[in-house]
Amino acid sequence: MGTFFVQSKAGSLGEELGCRYLREKGYKILTTNYCNSSGRRLGEIDIVAQKNRELVFVEVKTRMDIGENDIVPEAGITRAKLHKLERIVAHYLREKSCQSVPYHFDALAIVYDEVAKKALIRHLEHIFL
Repeated sequence: MGTFFVQSKAGSLGEELGCRYLREKGYKILTTNYCNSSGRRLGEIDIVAQKNRELVFVEVKTRMDIGENDIVPEAGITRAKLHKLERIVAHYLREKSCQSVPYHFDALAIVYDEVAKKALIRHLEHIFL
C-alpha cells in the first residue's frame, strides 16, 4: 500500500495566499507541491516560481490565529526541513534540465486571522546563503 499525504487546511490556504502574494510581487508561479514521482519520496517544494531569469523555491509555513505565546510559522523551517528541500530541489533541477539556471530559496511565513479573514505575510528571501 502506498503512502499518501493530506495537506492541512492551514497549509492549503497558506500556499494559495502565498501564490497570490508572489504574483502581486511580479513572480511567475511555475508549479506548486512539487515532489518526485518515482523512487523514495525526497520531500516537497511548496512553490516553484520565477522572477526575472531566476528560479525561486519557496517554503510556506502557515499558522492560524497565532497568539502571544505561540510559535511563529518560520520556526517550522528546521535544519532537517532545509536538508530535504535541498534534495528535492536538486531533483527538480535535474528533471527539468535547468541546473545552470540561477536559483535561490525563500520562505513565506503566514499568520492567518480566521475571524478577520486577513493574513500577515513575511517574505524571507534567500534563506540559504
